[in-house]
Amino acid sequence: MSNPKFRRLALIGIGLIGSSIAHVVRREGLAEEIVISTRSAHTLRRAEELGLGDRYCLDAAEAVEDADLVILCVPVGACEAVTRWIAPALSPGAIVSDVGSTKASVVRQMAPHLPDNVHFIPGHPIAGTEESGPDAGFADLFRNRWCILTPVEGTSPDALERLAAFWTDCGSMVDTMDAEHHDLVLAIVSHLPHIIAYNIVGTADDLAAVTKSEVIKYSASGFRDFTRLAASDPTMWRDVCLHNKDAILEMLSRFSEDLAALQRSIRWGDGDALFDLFTRTRGIRRSIIAAGQETATPNFGRDKPGESERR
Repeated sequence: MSNPKFRRLALIGIGLIGSSIAHVVRREGLAEEIVISTRSAHTLRRAEELGLGDRYCLDAAEAVEDADLVILCVPVGACEAVTRWIAPALSPGAIVSDVGSTKASVVRQMAPHLPDNVHFIPGHPIAGTEESGPDAGFADLFRNRWCILTPVEGTSPDALERLAAFWTDCGSMVDTMDAEHHDLVLAIVSHLPHIIAYNIVGTADDLAAVTKSEVIKYSASGFRDFTRLAASDPTMWRDVCLHNKDAILEMLSRFSEDLAALQRSIRWGDGDALFDLFTRTRGIRRSIIAAGQETATPNFGRDKPGESERR
């Protein structure tokens, strides 16, 4: 193995993100040893069948012993319990991070229980699919995607540089920001879209005016794209809503105001206002493509199995 960045990496949780980290770390030689822990014996056994790690532990405290990098890959609501579990076993100088979609809550949950002799650097790789579990991971998940680090006060510059280099080697572009600002940004770019998708799909499921077979039959008209978001892990998104409540409620309030304005434009036949809105939003889509965060190639579900890019 050529110049590994870490001697022992402990992954606590082995779903989509954890298994993808394991894949890319193995491929790029970023750690001499990968130790995997999860509370489910069935999931741990599956991770071993897939060859994701070098050692496997049901006891998270055992998994982090002598690890110089520990990454919690669990739902944000589980961070405090896991931190309490592993804290006594952490090695001095270890970097402790996570992959949660909310950051201020993670800091509140984890920081009070971590020993002073470890480096706590919360993180959030902004990458994923609607799939979950150890089978869902793949090494290129983080390629050309952002990973945001939200270092706490007093963070060692050297530890921050090492963790940033780790994520860069995983294929990510790395940025740093304050935890509260992260949560506000993610509320609009990730959390609100998922909540809207869950709500639209739920509304369609409840409608008495159309049958479920019609909803499925004609889904390519737009509904299908919402169902991809709405198929995401329910536990993860329950915890996101509960742990980023204030920022999500603020964005929902703004969205409700804008939706009311759109409703007025439709009711009063204000074609100019509708055209201006749709032109502006089309520009956002083009900006995302220009930034390399999406491709302009039309897809519409027509790729043959195995040909579409995994996201």
